[in-house]
Amino acid sequence: MSNGPDGGLIPLRIGDGVRDRADTERADAARNRRLLLAAAKTLIDNHGAAAVTMEAVARQAGVGKGTVFRRFGSRTGLMLALLDHSEAEIQRAFLSGPQPLGPGAPPLDRLLAYGRARLKLTDDHLDVLIEAGAATGDFMNHPVWAASNSHVQILLRQLGFADQIDVVAAAVQAPLNAAAVKHLRDIARLDLATITDQWERMVRTLAAGVAES
Repeated sequence: MSNGPDGGLIPLRIGDGVRDRADTERADAARNRRLLLAAAKTLIDNHGAAAVTMEAVARQAGVGKGTVFRRFGSRTGLMLALLDHSEAEIQRAFLSGPQPLGPGAPPLDRLLAYGRARLKLTDDHLDVLIEAGAATGDFMNHPVWAASNSHVQILLRQLGFADQIDVVAAAVQAPLNAAAVKHLRDIARLDLATITDQWERMVRTLAAGVAES
């Protein structure tokens, strides 16, 4: 029982305290997860994916290593969670984020910004993407591809491409996927900046061609 605002007694329902603690624990867990993922992303941005170890993430986040292991289980678990987080971020960015990736910018600027963001995500998470099967033909059946393909097709139509743009959309996205980036990086020996520059020149050429037709 507890005192009500008028001095009377209000009966407490059995389980209220348990629910309150559970809510607090869920909020703490979500906050810790965000903190750890932000720490891992900082390490990738500053030092590359190889720098992301459980120990390094713990140091960056200012927590014990055990906290990272309890949350993600292993480095692979951490990288998969970071990949999901990064994918959600890029989708939010192109759906409702600031320009040029988000709505409002010219379609060519948006397409180029999307390609840069997608290439960086692929490069950052390449090993995990390869392990998860993103380098096989099945990746085109994944919801990530569906969302990306829909976005790219919308921008291509805004640029003036005809309705039958399935092949063009696939061609634009082909260099952005894990298999292509792995080949370009490991076999062709291109760095991310060079891959991005060549992709942008290809897209600009395609856009200029449809503008002239």
